[in-house]
This record gives sequence, C-alpha cells and structure tokens, in this order.
Amino acid sequence: MSKKVFSEKEIKILASNKFVKSVSEKGITYSDEFKRLFITEHEKRKLPRQIFEENGFDVEILGQERVRSAAKRWRAAYKKQGISGLTDTRKESPGRPRDKELSLEEKYKRLEAQNNLLKAENELLKKLEMMEKGMGKKK
Repeated sequence: MSKKVFSEKEIKILASNKFVKSVSEKGITYSDEFKRLFITEHEKRKLPRQIFEENGFDVEILGQERVRSAAKRWRAAYKKQGISGLTDTRKESPGRPRDKELSLEEKYKRLEAQNNLLKAENELLKKLEMMEKGMGKKK
C-alpha cells in the first residue's frame, strides 16, 4: 500500500471519477469495470500510467507507486482466476468467519484432534526431560 495520504481536495477529485467506488485519506477502491477495462487495455500493450490517465485519473495525485502496485495486483489476479479474480469480494466475505453451530460429530473430531495434539506435546516434553537428565550425567 502506498504511503501517500490524500488531501480533502484530492479525495473530492478522485471521488468524482466514475471508476472510483470509494476513496479515503489512505486508500482508493476502483470499480470492477475499471479493473476489467485495465486488463483489456493492458493486453493491447498500453502502459499502466497511460491507461489510468486515459480514464480520467491524475497519476500525480494517485502516485506512480499506487498505479504500479494496482496494475501488478490486477494482472496477478487475472492470471490466476481470470475475470472473476478482478471482482471486489470484500462485502461477500467479511474476513473472519462467523461461528457456526457444530454437530456432535464435528465437536468430537475437534476434541479428538486437540487430545492427540496434547498427547504429542506430552511425549515431546518427556523426551526433552530424558535428554536433559542424560546430559546432566555426562558432566
């Protein structure tokens, strides 16, 4: 993420662009339409800066680093997932998953896994203790 902070005036200018979903002091969210347009134009061998400028963005306000990193991120997403990789999914998957009610079988499996982990930790601690005792005798 760019370290450049947008001023109130810059925020207003950026927000007036039809390809901007939202903008704050620290970040900008581009529309999915612009991301698709960017990829199409980039495949025609246009430079990222040129694509941004042709679509009403002032690269001096955005900063060259922000343009470069957005271009890199979108190209990678497109290469990995195609057009669907350019879609903003933040509303659909809001980060941390909600706690769902587990079935008895799922609860049992979790407890069993936790129990196995604790057993393995105990075995490891026993081995370390034995090794320490062995080292003490050699001195």
